[in-house]
Amino acid sequence: MAATTCTRFTDEYQMYEELGKGAFSVVRRCMKISTGQEYAAKIINTKKLSARDHQKLEREARICRLLKHHNIVRLHDSISEEGSHYLVFDLVTGGELFEDIVAREYYSEADASHCIQQILEAVLHCHQMGVVHRDLKPENLLLASKLKGAAVKLADFGLAIEVQGDQQAWFGFAGTPGYLSPEVLRKDPYGKPVDMWACGVILYILLVGYPPFWDEDQHRLYQQIKAGAYDQRSTVASMMHRQETVECLKKFNARRKLKGAILTTMLATRNFSAAKSLLNKKADGVKVSPSFSVAVLSLSISLTGPQLEPQTTVIHNPAEATKLLGSDKCSVYTLDGPQIKALLAVLMAFQVSAQLRLKTVSVQLACNRSESDAAQARKQEIIKVTEQLIEAINNGDFEAYTKICDPGLTSFEPEAMGNLVEGTDFHRFYFENALSRTKLPVHTILLNPHVHLIGDEAACIAYVRLTQYIDSDGKPRTVQSEETRIWHRRDSKWQNIHFHRSGSPTIPY
Repeated sequence: MAATTCTRFTDEYQMYEELGKGAFSVVRRCMKISTGQEYAAKIINTKKLSARDHQKLEREARICRLLKHHNIVRLHDSISEEGSHYLVFDLVTGGELFEDIVAREYYSEADASHCIQQILEAVLHCHQMGVVHRDLKPENLLLASKLKGAAVKLADFGLAIEVQGDQQAWFGFAGTPGYLSPEVLRKDPYGKPVDMWACGVILYILLVGYPPFWDEDQHRLYQQIKAGAYDQRSTVASMMHRQETVECLKKFNARRKLKGAILTTMLATRNFSAAKSLLNKKADGVKVSPSFSVAVLSLSISLTGPQLEPQTTVIHNPAEATKLLGSDKCSVYTLDGPQIKALLAVLMAFQVSAQLRLKTVSVQLACNRSESDAAQARKQEIIKVTEQLIEAINNGDFEAYTKICDPGLTSFEPEAMGNLVEGTDFHRFYFENALSRTKLPVHTILLNPHVHLIGDEAACIAYVRLTQYIDSDGKPRTVQSEETRIWHRRDSKWQNIHFHRSGSPTIPY
């Protein structure tokens, strides 16, 4: 059914609203008149395509015709007209897989297993048909619908290639930075295993919530991948569900969208300056790269509608634009004076729009070095004031202790025999009769402090507290306790309003 035909598209399909745009294409919802079945039509403006672009379009259509699997977005029709080519795909309306995950209240290893099983089945079908996707990433994993249990669909075969069996060869530098395999980065011959590497990266993200390889500097990122130096900040999800996985996934999604917005603004600004320079030359036949249109309209065409700035797919070529945007997305046009003026107007409007959008992106960047400076500073404040409180306890300084604690401080601690204690009078007894009288040295270490910010005026810190001391026999001892403290900022001053301690008591001797 997907063989290319030369009939008129509008004779067979009714066109509806726009779902998304690309550099040379637009995606619209459509309905087949004879059956009433809805699809997504990718409409390519072939007038703007180079000979190489035409070859890539034919390759993509040819590959999509081969693939018939319930976990792959399927090509149902391919219609060629003068100046336009129509590719009719499944209409998938469930959005990105990762967006669905972070919207859940519960997410487990079983859920990750179910997701990756469907992805692997799709990849297996591709490989059995002699196809290597080369661009497996979260943006290309979609859900068929918004219904619970909807199938995961693999999409976007724009970079896919055809191979013979287990053929290994150099097919060019293509993919998305964080998902590239070591052999691609080394420019060694590669084949089907590059897809399996990307599946491993996706599974890691599903289990932990952040990517195994990450660095703002792309050269350092590539060095990490080639060395296999993946992030080991946390173990993968335990047998029990960890909400941290979902929280990290939210930040991971926000970070890649913010990165896309930054790239978009950067490209718009760069090309705005270039176009302005060209306008000043007042030339009638100036050649410019239309990379601005790729940035404006986004690189990945999603059949679910316009997505927020996915991580950019790159194909490295000598030209700077192709390094950023991909060789199949860049070409050269000849523009006259009025066209350049129109181009400049578009760039000016887009620059304002992109910068406003960038300013409104609100994210908590907590993975690697992507936390905001303000949030990181507040976390350091919490750790520092906690250390000051512990120091006051070790020194037996009740006055300093009460300055840091709220008068209505509540606590659960071993000394209270399982009761909730309110106020500082209960603690005063230990300060006056033990802590302030000892002359023996006490040293405390806070291990693995983890701070969770609760808005701008509150925070929670959890840590392991190791206390070293000299016992009555003059022998060194170490005891351990686990503590959680809630802090609230009043009049620009942090105060401890609640704590919970388990393990050893404050007074070990």
